[in-house]
Amino acid sequence: MKKFFLFFPIILGFTVLSFYMAEKTDILGLGSWEIASSFSEENGHQTLSWEPLPYPCFYRVETFSRTTGLAQGEPEAHSYGSELVFRSSYDVPSAPIPMFYRVTAYGMFGRLAGPTEPIENPRFSDPPSPVPIYRYTEEHPASLMPYLVWHTVPAAVCYEVELLSGPPESEGGITLSKTTHLASTRQIFTNGWQADLRPYQGKIETVYWRARALGLHYEPIGEFSHAEPITIDPELPMPDYPLINNFDQMPDFEQPIYPTYAWIPMHGVQNYEVELMIEPPDVPNGTEPDPKRMWQRRAQDAISCYDEYARPYAGEYYWRVRGIDAAGNTVGRYSDAEEFIVRDYTSKRVNTAIFGDSVTHGGGALSYAPSALEYCFATYFDFPALNLGRSGDTVHMSLERFDADVLPFRPKNLIIFTGSNSLRDPSITAESIVHDFEAIRQKCEENDIRPIF
Repeated sequence: MKKFFLFFPIILGFTVLSFYMAEKTDILGLGSWEIASSFSEENGHQTLSWEPLPYPCFYRVETFSRTTGLAQGEPEAHSYGSELVFRSSYDVPSAPIPMFYRVTAYGMFGRLAGPTEPIENPRFSDPPSPVPIYRYTEEHPASLMPYLVWHTVPAAVCYEVELLSGPPESEGGITLSKTTHLASTRQIFTNGWQADLRPYQGKIETVYWRARALGLHYEPIGEFSHAEPITIDPELPMPDYPLINNFDQMPDFEQPIYPTYAWIPMHGVQNYEVELMIEPPDVPNGTEPDPKRMWQRRAQDAISCYDEYARPYAGEYYWRVRGIDAAGNTVGRYSDAEEFIVRDYTSKRVNTAIFGDSVTHGGGALSYAPSALEYCFATYFDFPALNLGRSGDTVHMSLERFDADVLPFRPKNLIIFTGSNSLRDPSITAESIVHDFEAIRQKCEENDIRPIF
């Protein structure tokens, strides 16, 4: 035993020295090793893989998006952070904007190889087309009313889905098939649609589907996606509740203080109600409201709901949505419950917060709620910022909620972006807008907050 304790530090020291010399002298030639990478995708989940180095190491995967280059001195890319992995693959978080990645290998004493050249996410093609998330195969068949879901196309206002009796005469393009067209709709304002395939049961051997993005005036944005066959098992139960839309979110997604809730609607159901709880519902996917729900609201559209109350208190929250009829009765069942967490922002001063109307709150292109943070300018800051925006605010409304929504967080810096709705209201004078801005400035200075207009 004494010999073991004598020789163990010597052997360990020699081993560490060997690793140090191998890495610092690059005797193995790892510095010139090219990290060859590739993407794979299954059920909407992407994996970035690469050939491992023939040496014990770990990897840093950095995530970036390209900037516009319009601002003077602006860097070429915006960093969303990095992660360390000890395997030669990385589960890529789903994101609604084009991202690229860099991989660097590290040993015990520093960098071994890389960083790689930017590895572009292949999901964003040119011309753009929706990429399916759900694929219905023999192993994973669909019911007669499946949800067809795809990744969002940047700047799309709505989508068109075409059902076909077979592959189209040519893939892509912007026109409906002349030979295999069955049905199509443009009334899809989110990245998914529940199809009704019952009319084709026993008549069409295999139904295919494809989608394309459209702009404000239904002009095409890119091309149709590749036509996907739908393997159907008519014995499977048909989904009878909305599908929570959490498929494409920005890295490190956090709800704004005024949360928004988004889902993919049920076929033919136009009215929905959202409920909020501080613990999971007693009966998952039930038909009755949860007895402990703290808030509920009838949605103003079929794909999203805006919370009219701020949720500043730290803790776990759960929300779910149901379709309702004219009498307020449940159509089908409640959706799965979706959790979000509010961090404790009040224990110490927040460095930066943003405050204002929908330009601050987020969302865009008519069909994107503020939960689509790719449309919030704070997403592209190189520093964290607490989102205190509320859609629909005039300058006076922002002023009225200043004490309740800003002062609890005591931000050192407050970026104020409000007034668009005031300018659209003919009853609001320029003098009153200026007066309200001045009042917001005074409130900031009285509370040791630097206002940034």
